[in-house]
Amino acid sequence: MTVPYSWVMALSAAIFVIGVAGVLLRRNVLVMFMSIELMLNAVNLGFVALARRLGTMDGQVIVFFVMTVAAAEAAVGLGIIISMFRNRETVNADELNLLKW
Repeated sequence: MTVPYSWVMALSAAIFVIGVAGVLLRRNVLVMFMSIELMLNAVNLGFVALARRLGTMDGQVIVFFVMTVAAAEAAVGLGIIISMFRNRETVNADELNLLKW
């Protein structure tokens, strides 16, 4: 007995919406960063579910590349966040204007 495709896609959509809400509603840079990672994982879940439904390996290959990019993004993003915290001693997005003109 397997989980229906529509349920997995609904779960993926719900996780993606939670991630979007986290990015739009929260001002903490770390929470926004985690929300972006949540959106990436929701898309990965959708890719895997679609690949399983179609019976191909294309979705798993795409997920592998997305996870590789997400790992690099996490390393660089956390480095930038730590650097900004050390300079400004805050992780509030409204107070971080380091990259403005």
